Amino acid sequence: MRPLRVLVVTAVAAERDAVCAAAGPYTAERLPGGYALHRPVPPVEHSPGPAPVALDALAAGVGPAAAAAATATALTAAALTGEPCDLVVSAGIGGGFAPGAPLGSVVVADAIVAADLGAETPEGFTPVTELGFGTVAHQPDPALVRAVAAAAGALAGPVLTVSTVTGSAGRAAQLAARHPGALAEAMEGFGVAEAAAAHGVPVLEIRTVSNAVGPRDRAAWRIGPALTALTAAFGALPGALPGALRATTSLGAAPAPQPAPSARRTP
Repeated sequence: MRPLRVLVVTAVAAERDAVCAAAGPYTAERLPGGYALHRPVPPVEHSPGPAPVALDALAAGVGPAAAAAATATALTAAALTGEPCDLVVSAGIGGGFAPGAPLGSVVVADAIVAADLGAETPEGFTPVTELGFGTVAHQPDPALVRAVAAAAGALAGPVLTVSTVTGSAGRAAQLAARHPGALAEAMEGFGVAEAAAAHGVPVLEIRTVSNAVGPRDRAAWRIGPALTALTAAFGALPGALPGALRATTSLGAAPAPQPAPSARRTP
């Protein structure tokens, strides 16, 4: 069977390198726009048995706009070379909402939510969908989420995409109230999901928790352990993906906006 090609999009090089450490060595391939796509060497070949998984990794930059632009560029380049991607994964470290996602935990998003895309009104925040525009959530295929979360020993629940990282207890409480069950906060997932949806490619988001969502206390951050956990999570991914992707009935369909479901731990 031909390899399953998975595009993993991170914000920064340290996260990309943690993903690559799960399967390396890698070589950099230059894409339009100056992006460096890291691909396995030697290339993953066809297999007579279960489909092997080829993880391509790309550091896109910080924030949803940079993530969307880089993801769309990589997906277009893959399609034009006759090696289209089968799955896109937004990945990296992030903040965890206490007590649901403690430091060091792994989170697989069952909803990828644009938490601050909308308008402030006298009554409070209004999402852009209630203004009659756009989308504020993408829901990855539930079977795929379950399979990957079980393989990685992860929690499954909503991951919020923000353009401004939370830095106060008040803001953390607002987000938790607005998005019940949210487990993590990061800055790129929704941008990656928008690009994947435009290309008709399934999407996941995987985050490892380096800090608590709330007041910024750098002394309490655990970036190194979170990057190590990211490597371990992607080490478990190839064993879960072939069967899960074959069983995914929505493979190739653009994700529909859904309300963020409650968090849960996979059995």
